[in-house]
Amino acid sequence: MKVVVAHNRYRSVLPSGENVIVDQDIAELRAAGAQVLPFLRDSDDIPAMSTLDKALLPASPLYNGRAQRELAALLRRTRPDVLHLHNPYPLLSPWVVRTAHRHGVPVVQTVHNYRQVCSPGLYFRDGGICTDCRGRALGWPGVRHACYRDSRAQSAVMAVALAAHRPTWRSVDRYLALTSGIAAHLGDYGIPADRIAVKPNSIPDPGPPAPAGDGFLFYGRFAPEKGLGLLLDAWHRHPDGALGPLRLAGDGPQRELAERAAASRADVSYLGPLDRDGVRAALAASSVVLAVPTWHDVLPTVVIEALAAGRPVLGTALGGVPYLVGVGAAVAPGAASPVTALTAGAAGWVVPPRADDLAAALPAVRAAAPGLAGAARDRYLATFHPDVVTAQLLAVYAAVAR
Repeated sequence: MKVVVAHNRYRSVLPSGENVIVDQDIAELRAAGAQVLPFLRDSDDIPAMSTLDKALLPASPLYNGRAQRELAALLRRTRPDVLHLHNPYPLLSPWVVRTAHRHGVPVVQTVHNYRQVCSPGLYFRDGGICTDCRGRALGWPGVRHACYRDSRAQSAVMAVALAAHRPTWRSVDRYLALTSGIAAHLGDYGIPADRIAVKPNSIPDPGPPAPAGDGFLFYGRFAPEKGLGLLLDAWHRHPDGALGPLRLAGDGPQRELAERAAASRADVSYLGPLDRDGVRAALAASSVVLAVPTWHDVLPTVVIEALAAGRPVLGTALGGVPYLVGVGAAVAPGAASPVTALTAGAAGWVVPPRADDLAAALPAVRAAAPGLAGAARDRYLATFHPDVVTAQLLAVYAAVAR
């Protein structure tokens, strides 16, 4: 199997789980015997571009001529079986789908966000969930609110590109939806069900889990949509020490919240940003991982990392979190969540994204966590292990190549 993997890497100043997933996919495919031909562009290269290329950059979400010429040359030279597209913005553009089809190459795309409809891809604005552009022929609300890179001009270009490329997206041969919620989002966009396959991300197996520790771990990017404020609001409703330790690890615009909580309570510690070994140590010391986004987070990698380490997860019933912990289907933007109280799944629990519900859940989850450690690890092995996920991916490639 010969596969072109096309991806525009996000800027390194904004750490991207999507970049990591693409790198892992390439490594796992090669380990499985596939011949992978990376067709990658990097947003870090934009400052070094020529004056002409920079002048053309605003139109790149609609069409990037250089990328199409280089891709066409690669396709003619290598004759791949399939092109696997991840993020096309801004240096590739969705036109790569048309270029591949013009050369007789079927296209598979992994959908990491909601950018078929939403300019920034998040369905999140001004601190809350926003689906104002859903169902519109042109995402004018995104322009009015300067949703893409805080620029009305760039938001207008992106809105036009999304509208113009609606036929392009509907021509993709097979979509890989990371969760059932993304599958529902694609269906709402008009993609037939037989062209959608649910295939989650994977992470490398860290090995047998350490014995369960005590307390809770929240780690990742400290941004409003990740729910640190919600978590601390719930935590402060309990006396100091009543829930065991709360470890906070990461960095971001809300770092001050973590530092202030650690300074004011003995049961809260701020660990700062952690490397891979630091994350493993923090997971080993804890018994529960918290994933409490206040937006429809598609597939938070921290949840898969927790399950791989044998740590059950308490999360909010939004986006892909219910799917990850085995409560049920992921919740798509615009759909009502069936979860009204603490709900247990195969590898964790979800609650509505409200401080009262989260605060009420914390003691019960702490008590039940040791009994769910094995189930968390089992869910990782059955659903998110690289061997399982890579086999799914190769099966999709084979189907579209036929």
